[in-house]
Amino acid sequence: MVITIIIKKIHQLFDINELKKNGNNLKSEISKLEQIKRDLNKQIIDEILKLPNFPSENTPKGKNESENIEIRKWGNPLKKKNIKSHWEIGEELNLFDTKRTSRISKSRFITLIGNGARLERALINFMLDIHHKNGYQELMPPALVNSESLRGSGQLPKFSNESFKCDEDDLWLSPTAEVPLTAFHKDEIIDPKLLPLKYVAYSPCFRREAGSYGKDTKGLIRLHQFNKVEIYWYTNPDKSEEAHQILTSDAENILQKLNLPYRVVDICSGDLGFSSSRTFDLEVWLPSSNTYREISSCSNCLDFQSRRSFIRTKKDKKTTFLHTLNGSGLAIGRTMAAILENGQQSDGTVKIPDVLIPYFGSSFIKTN
Repeated sequence: MVITIIIKKIHQLFDINELKKNGNNLKSEISKLEQIKRDLNKQIIDEILKLPNFPSENTPKGKNESENIEIRKWGNPLKKKNIKSHWEIGEELNLFDTKRTSRISKSRFITLIGNGARLERALINFMLDIHHKNGYQELMPPALVNSESLRGSGQLPKFSNESFKCDEDDLWLSPTAEVPLTAFHKDEIIDPKLLPLKYVAYSPCFRREAGSYGKDTKGLIRLHQFNKVEIYWYTNPDKSEEAHQILTSDAENILQKLNLPYRVVDICSGDLGFSSSRTFDLEVWLPSSNTYREISSCSNCLDFQSRRSFIRTKKDKKTTFLHTLNGSGLAIGRTMAAILENGQQSDGTVKIPDVLIPYFGSSFIKTN
């Protein structure tokens, strides 16, 4: 009897059904707010991913490439009359074909023929061997990479229009081996005793070259598909400036061994790449255009890529983001173009650099 009276009193004070209704409304409101929170967090992350790296305090200040600073030159640029372009030499010696290739795929692709294919293969093997001797571990990564890998290295979201995507999969044709080499240690804590980790990788690279139509449409300079040997470092944060100098020197070493004149340029803040804090460009001499052209960008990305890819190490018993560096060592097509132009002879042949002869098999390129 007493319990019944108590229950009646409670019902008088509280409408149980109303309380249930209010509880359900609160659950629904909480669910909506949680979704809003998730959407806002995604928007914040998306906006953060659009922010470039900070320029180093040592990076020259400037608005565009005209304010880049030349650091040094090496070699004696070839300057004489009747210089042929590398595409003219390639056509005369039957080293590559673009017309038939356009029927295979589309414009801005190329098929290497005979001695052209041999020279490409020789350059790849030569560069890999030299870098291996300099302490780099060779990797051969996949040519298809997922979106997460591209975000980690800084290609997404900013450069989505520059890459080729497989519509039915979350896979893209890799624009550079820098992407899979960054992702190789994603979400890992690397033992500081293993640092620096130095990798070298040959890979085909694929780029849309959006906005570049009308420039360098002939020859080997600006293709949708090209081969490249990439060198890559993971290092302690307090040693990345020194590593940057060494990595750049390792790329220069290839040009010097091939006896190709070049210069080193310190890239200004207005011309700096998205992921880089400081970049040294190597520009090889192309006598047909009487100018230097980029053949490698050697960049110190500090912890920009390691934060996006969550790659860490231990320092003073604390977990910290390490630094990553990358550079072309070298772009194969542009190296071939430089060899053809700088090695051209009056009889129409091309002199092969001495260090490349064991790989190529002869001292001169003659008609296939």
